[in-house]
Amino acid sequence: MTYRTKTYIAADWEGDKNAVEQLYKWNESKYWELSFHDAHEMTQARDTSLNCSIKRSLASRLDASKTFVLIVGDNTKDLKSGSCQYCTHYYAFLQQCLKDHPVDLRSYIEYECDKAIKDGLQIIVLYNFTAVYKWKCPDVIKDHGIHVPMITMDDNGKYVWDYQSVKNAFEWIKTHTCK
Repeated sequence: MTYRTKTYIAADWEGDKNAVEQLYKWNESKYWELSFHDAHEMTQARDTSLNCSIKRSLASRLDASKTFVLIVGDNTKDLKSGSCQYCTHYYAFLQQCLKDHPVDLRSYIEYECDKAIKDGLQIIVLYNFTAVYKWKCPDVIKDHGIHVPMITMDDNGKYVWDYQSVKNAFEWIKTHTCK
């Protein structure tokens, strides 16, 4: 049995790379008090793997996680990567896999969100914006967990990372059970 001690981060790793990197920077710094054990340090599938193989790898990391963090940006809801329809072994006419794997038309993000909810993980949804824009969030998770912006405007009118909001979300999740 795997103990759930990790934190799983899901995001558009290209479009929201800045937000992902900032979260890791806070986690790795001795100055900041944000601390989590990253599920992505576990074994990962190669990028050349089949989508279903990558999803199995995602599932094993989610199985070791107690907290699920989704970073929402401009394209998160519209991502399609991971769907079987984009796999070279998917035969659309028959809607089946030529390698006899189960067909899953969900993107990686949709798969991760579904599994986090199904497994009852603590859910934090961080927005790579100054406000919470739930219409940019995948529908399956927009009514689950705590939702907070990652960016704020400082006293000089400059956009800065909102460490305190993110830290508060991590603290809040420790004391509350999310639906």
